[in-house]
Amino acid sequence: MGLIKEFKEFAVRGNVVDMAVGVIIGGAFGKIVTSLVEDMIMPLIGVVIGGVDFTSLVLNVRGVDVTYGNFIQQVFNFLIISFCIFIVIKGMNSMKKKEEAVELVLPEPTKEEVLLTEIRDLLKQK
Repeated sequence: MGLIKEFKEFAVRGNVVDMAVGVIIGGAFGKIVTSLVEDMIMPLIGVVIGGVDFTSLVLNVRGVDVTYGNFIQQVFNFLIISFCIFIVIKGMNSMKKKEEAVELVLPEPTKEEVLLTEIRDLLKQK
């Protein structure tokens, strides 16, 4: 029973749950980025480079098809996805830096607040 209890404590520990949430959100975000690349960016690149579809490139070696075009396509997808993620992270870091740069400036206390503070301090002394 000790092993089951120990596993249960491990599985519900905060950082394990946080990691699981991160993996799930990362997977969903990955699908969005993949769709962006495959459905929007790659067709535009295809137009620019003359409609070449890398996935159709095949080399036949002794009766075996080597689909090197698919590999080239996946390399392009990786580069584009990496660049998209880089831009998103760069934007998030920029926003974070701006938030850190903004300092809260508290207004000076009014005369009434100063007087009330002094009265409070005098009452504490008694």
